[in-house]
Amino acid sequence: MPKKTRHESIPDPLLTTGDIANYCHTGMTQVNRWIKLGKLEAFRNPGGHYRVTRKKFREFLEKNGMPIIEEFFRGVKKKKILIADDDTHLANMIGDVLLSRYKDIELKIVHNGYDALITVGNFIPDIVILDIRMPKIDGLEVCRRIRENETLSSGIKILAITAHSDYTREKVLKSGADEYLLKPLDMDVLLEHVENLT
Repeated sequence: MPKKTRHESIPDPLLTTGDIANYCHTGMTQVNRWIKLGKLEAFRNPGGHYRVTRKKFREFLEKNGMPIIEEFFRGVKKKKILIADDDTHLANMIGDVLLSRYKDIELKIVHNGYDALITVGNFIPDIVILDIRMPKIDGLEVCRRIRENETLSSGIKILAITAHSDYTREKVLKSGADEYLLKPLDMDVLLEHVENLT
């Protein structure tokens, strides 16, 4: 048997349960069920989250007669994350935390709602971490405008953050956010939400 080169022995970036749920058009609860039943081989990373190799996921799809999208297995697409917060210190801190956790992301940071909308249109992020009270255009309006744009809406998840409890969870989610966190932020909880949304 020929010896693997160093390059061949390095695994592709691992898949999250969110990646698999998106591919299969199902929920993460179903993906976790497949893992617990032993249908999909996975392991837990040091943070306790399930990870699946592309090889094992492909085997799962083949075994269950599910479609295989070759582009998904060929190209490894970096996740794009946009942070929009007028608190530059907090925005940079969130960025540092994300970059230390994930090696496969593209990150952009803006500090007002106007720049957030312009960047969403140009950058097309997978997830927006969006402060609700910002200058020029507030976060609720940013949410609404993203959701009104059919081209952008379906592919972008919005994690809303705010220090102002008068922006209730119900009000924020009704505007189009997928999840909501109150400041001061617990970075572990933030990472958990990012994990679930991406």
